[in-house]
Amino acid sequence: MNIIICGAGKVGFSISKQLSAQGHSITVIDQSSELIQKINEAQDVKGIVGTATFPSVLEKAGAEDADMIIAVTKSDETNMVICQVAYSIFKVAKKIARIRTQEFLNAKFNKLFGEANLPIDVIISPEMEVARSLQRRLEAPGALDNVPFANNKITVLEINVGKSCPLVNTELTELTKKFPNLNANILGVIREGKFVILKKKDKLKVDDKAFVVISASQIDLTLSAFGHEEKMSKKILIIGGGNIGYNLAKNLENDYEGIRVKIIEKNKERAEFIANELNNTIVINGDGLEEDVLKEANIQEVETILSLTNDDEDNIMLSVLAEKNNPNKKTIALVNKQNYSLLQSSLKIDDLVDPRLTTVSTILKHVHKGTIETVYTLLDGEYEFIEAEVLETSELISKSIKESNLPKEIRIGAVVRKDKVLIPKSDFKFQKKDLVVFLCKREHLQKIESLFRISSLI
Repeated sequence: MNIIICGAGKVGFSISKQLSAQGHSITVIDQSSELIQKINEAQDVKGIVGTATFPSVLEKAGAEDADMIIAVTKSDETNMVICQVAYSIFKVAKKIARIRTQEFLNAKFNKLFGEANLPIDVIISPEMEVARSLQRRLEAPGALDNVPFANNKITVLEINVGKSCPLVNTELTELTKKFPNLNANILGVIREGKFVILKKKDKLKVDDKAFVVISASQIDLTLSAFGHEEKMSKKILIIGGGNIGYNLAKNLENDYEGIRVKIIEKNKERAEFIANELNNTIVINGDGLEEDVLKEANIQEVETILSLTNDDEDNIMLSVLAEKNNPNKKTIALVNKQNYSLLQSSLKIDDLVDPRLTTVSTILKHVHKGTIETVYTLLDGEYEFIEAEVLETSELISKSIKESNLPKEIRIGAVVRKDKVLIPKSDFKFQKKDLVVFLCKREHLQKIESLFRISSLI
């Protein structure tokens, strides 16, 4: 596909890198010559310095032949105008825009977006996506991540393998013997910074980060099998009342009773705004780096602390302070710089969350299109968990997994068939309308498109 990406920031850089590696023809536009130089030096893409709202710049980028445009500049208004120009002048088929401002996302004004008004096909709200991701992590305590697939019937859990994990040094074939009621499939682990696809005779090791595909109804059972018996926190402190913190608190208010949420927000005007918008959340105006403010929030009683400010360094420091004041709680910090992950264990931070990865995964889902509903990327796109439907035209129909000649780097995790979750073995045969969740290495995506008859665009 010919894809134009407008905005060469962190998200634009990551998207272009992943899509280029998948074989797409990518052109990136940005006003910053420095960012364009950086992307030209690091990637096999075409970089253009210019204003993406200008028709002449889009024309230079090849908009007349573009299949898709992805607008991820810093400005919501700019992203909207880019999509309008791309549609009105160049009739670009697929238009994706990142929009952060909550006013534009208000359901009352959803008529704003559409072919007759602002022709945007897909709106990505990073803050709302990250808030949902954080909520899922809170809902599965003990898991590093919790990603739903197949209309919430299947879940992919990322679980840290600790010294007390009962499955350490156990062959995967022994899993069903130890836990006969567990409907799970351990597809691989991140081990020493690399992803390792596990075979039946392989064993889990301490400090592995395991990726387990399960029936969504068995989250607690799966975590217990890995030695995690933690319960969902009832007392939560959010530091940073931006869109992520606000949306997380709002979601928790709407979905759970009996959970006490507090927010510390430095900006007085913002603190007053979110206090008026939220019903059961206590909002404290102050600096979370000050111990007096943390004491006001009763940090000693808090079970989980989420540092969600716009400053990576502050989030790291807040987590360290939280550890000092309450060593028994869980800490989650939002970080945009990947190298901070090296500090996680030494600083005793339980979980570092990169919002860029969540945004990229959301966008990739819409790039793949066709029968793909959900995408979850690993290691900067080197691997992807993908959900796809088996269509009646697929060559997989009536073939078993061992007969389908799947590359070794493609592993079937689970299948939903008539609302039932199945963990397939090698003799499992595909049927029409099966929803399949699988792990795929980046270079085999074209094979997947062929097998599932997935259209890249329409």
